[in-house]
Amino acid sequence: METFLTIFLIVTVVVIAVFAVLYFVGKKLQKKQETSEAQMKASAQTVPILVIDKKKMKMKDANLPKMVIDQTPKYLRGSKVPIVKAKIGPKVMSLVCDAKIFDLVPVKKEVKAVISGIYIMDVKGLRSGLEVKKEKQGFFKKLTGKLKKTK
Repeated sequence: METFLTIFLIVTVVVIAVFAVLYFVGKKLQKKQETSEAQMKASAQTVPILVIDKKKMKMKDANLPKMVIDQTPKYLRGSKVPIVKAKIGPKVMSLVCDAKIFDLVPVKKEVKAVISGIYIMDVKGLRSGLEVKKEKQGFFKKLTGKLKKTK
C-alpha cells in the first residue's frame, strides 16, 4: 500500500509540473501571437481584388514565393493552408487566407480585401454584401427540428 501511495504522489507531481510548464509556454506563445497580429494590422492595406480560385492546398504546392516557403518550419510545409488565387491590379497572385474568413471569400467576384503582405485578413463585398453560408446541421439537430415542427 505504501508503494502505491508513493507512485501516486510521484505521478501527481509530474502531471502538475507538466501542466505548469504548458501554462507558461502557452502564455509566452500567446503574447508572441498578439504582437505579430498587431504588426500585421499596422501594415494592412485595403485593396480591391478579383478572386479567381480558392483551395486548401499544401504550402509547397501553392505557388508561394520561395522566401515564404523557406521561412516556414519544415514540419508545416506539408500541411494544408487556405490559398486564394486573386488578380490584384494586373498581377495574378497566390495569397494565404485567414482560416476564419476562408468560407466567406466568394469565387469569381470582386471584393475589398484587407491584405498584409500575402496574407488576407478580412474581406468585404465591393458592390454587395457577402453571402454567408448556412452551417450544416448535424443529425440530431435535424431530428429535433423535425420533431418541433410536427408538434
